Amino acid sequence: MANVKLARGLVLFMAVAGALTSEALTCGQVASALGPCLTYLQGKAGNSPPAACCAGVGSLNSAAQTTPDRRTACQCLQSAAKDTNFNSNLAASLPGQCGVSIPYKISTSTNCNTIK
Repeated sequence: MANVKLARGLVLFMAVAGALTSEALTCGQVASALGPCLTYLQGKAGNSPPAACCAGVGSLNSAAQTTPDRRTACQCLQSAAKDTNFNSNLAASLPGQCGVSIPYKISTSTNCNTIK
């Protein structure tokens, strides 16, 4: 059942990615980078994110250098959080756990349109 939700979430990422062709970063790229984080974000992988997850967080942060890219990443993360039942506390702490600083809180309540 959990694998079906994960697959559904990744399919959603891919569908949204097609609609965001004007920006360099896509939800497909976000999904690919953060795929190794899913088990951790659902609270099923221990107290710290796996190394592959942190590598993905770092590469996503490096890829999101423009305002449109950061907003896209935020929107994709919010969609994923709603579809795959992320633990909101784990999601919010993920960048810090991985030693990456991002300019906004990963949260479904973040207004992605205000991100610079």
